[in-house]
Amino acid sequence: MGRNKYSQDEIGKIAKLLRMKCKGNRLKQKEIRHELRTEFEFNISDFNEPGKPFGPDELYAAIDRRAIQILDDATIADMKAKRERDRQRDEEARRAEAIAKGEPVDDASDWKKALEEWNNSVHSS
Repeated sequence: MGRNKYSQDEIGKIAKLLRMKCKGNRLKQKEIRHELRTEFEFNISDFNEPGKPFGPDELYAAIDRRAIQILDDATIADMKAKRERDRQRDEEARRAEAIAKGEPVDDASDWKKALEEWNNSVHSS
């Protein structure tokens, strides 16, 4: 499950992406859903009825029924910072537990570094 609290600015950006999704082809829709999940932690499935389209009208309906809350920018920034601290704490605990058990530690930065190197090699060609 993603977030259900957003700033007014984020709601505007999400609505714009949903309009683009409704007009886009299958590949564009997939890209937009990915952007919604990664940039905004917004999962359409958290707010819609399965099998029904989800666009800006459904977004505002979710706000009206209070499934989505609009908060001020400072509160959202604080919330995002806390979520990041919690993620880091959980990752550190997972790594410590793996080390204590003698299991190999999967360093998440390895795949990020490899992706960055690959992107640099593709773009420099």
